[in-house]
Amino acid sequence: MLKHGSLAVAVVQRQVMVVQAARAHDQRERWVDVYTYTPFGERVFLASTVPQARISARDILTIFPDGEGLYEPATGMLELPAQAFCEYMELSDRTQRRYEQLFSAWTPKVGLKARARKLVPGW
Repeated sequence: MLKHGSLAVAVVQRQVMVVQAARAHDQRERWVDVYTYTPFGERVFLASTVPQARISARDILTIFPDGEGLYEPATGMLELPAQAFCEYMELSDRTQRRYEQLFSAWTPKVGLKARARKLVPGW
């Protein structure tokens, strides 16, 4: 599934991040050890505040092909190729829209319950 150093996009702590495999993993493994990177600028990612994580294999959204032109300008920094960055942005936007839809579907229900219990004054 993932070779040591392979790049992927995954959901880590409810955020879409670029991750790099800390070791080789096969398809049967349920958990993946990764290094996490957060966006810093156009195509540039920095090591996140929690640089290592163990995530569920289900949280991986896509795996980038090996040798796709990854550039490491410095330790703890990655620069993605244009195509990989576009894919990251698309997955990030899709996940954000999904969270917003879940929240908007949840808020009216909470508002009705609060109004019924008279917890929200003025409603």
